[in-house]
Amino acid sequence: MESSKRLDDAARAAWLAHIGGKTQEEIATILGVSRQTAQRLVSQAVQAGLVKVRIDHPIARCLGLAEDLKDQFGLRVCEVVPTLPDTSSSAGVAEATGNMIETWLTRDTAAIIALGTGRTLRAAIAHLPAIDCAQHRIVSLTGNIAPDGSTAFYNVLFSISEKVTAKTYPMPMPVVAASSAERDLLLAQKTIANTRALGLRADVAFVGVGEMAPGAPLVRDGFIGADEAERLVEAGAVGEILGWTFDASGALIQDLSNARVASTLPQATDSTLVLGAAKGLSKARGIHAAILGGLINGLITDEETAATLLA
Repeated sequence: MESSKRLDDAARAAWLAHIGGKTQEEIATILGVSRQTAQRLVSQAVQAGLVKVRIDHPIARCLGLAEDLKDQFGLRVCEVVPTLPDTSSSAGVAEATGNMIETWLTRDTAAIIALGTGRTLRAAIAHLPAIDCAQHRIVSLTGNIAPDGSTAFYNVLFSISEKVTAKTYPMPMPVVAASSAERDLLLAQKTIANTRALGLRADVAFVGVGEMAPGAPLVRDGFIGADEAERLVEAGAVGEILGWTFDASGALIQDLSNARVASTLPQATDSTLVLGAAKGLSKARGIHAAILGGLINGLITDEETAATLLA
């Protein structure tokens, strides 16, 4: 009887604390006990499993989706942000990616941080403050030359170099070479080979995941033609990372544009976290394939895309 009353008191104390929003002193006054007893009653209610926490906020669903994605696909890291009213905007994913990059840059332990290219990553870098992080090395995974010989607009290494004191390592070459022979010649240069080797030793790599269609970023930015994009789709391509196209299982497409891609493709392992930053229903197949094929082992996306991946 005494234990039953004690549990009733614990339930009342917990209700007053979690639902009523009362302080321990107010609970003590209401129940006619000391403040220490009120504190013990609330703790007892928690230990007895009487308290079930529910957070009514969009971020709660995002946290749940992130955990589900990690469990289902074995991801090392996953962050899900709320889907914005303008579903075409990548602002939420870009900001989360920028925060993740900042977290790595502010670590005391020296790290090799590799960066891909693309609109989302460019927007992510824009969120960064100035950071003194000379202990780190930042390496580009892609070339910085566009098809017309100009600077590749979405290469982010130059943008980040203006904000950090870390040493940066560019790839002074085209993203996609004119031929496989030209690519092999460029990759044989010592400075390029050293940069590629550094990229393959990265502790973390941030990459975008693009869809594969006639209007895909690779086509819009002039790296491949619409006719080649069509042939890639016919060959089973569903997405691309750093210019490398892959099929629904995450296997790289043989030949076609992949024979000319000069980007460094990092290996997602226990020692290298490869974080894909992407959202949108048009990219869902590509993201899913990249995870299945082990091209990425971390993901930053939005709740709509996350729910699609879990469906």
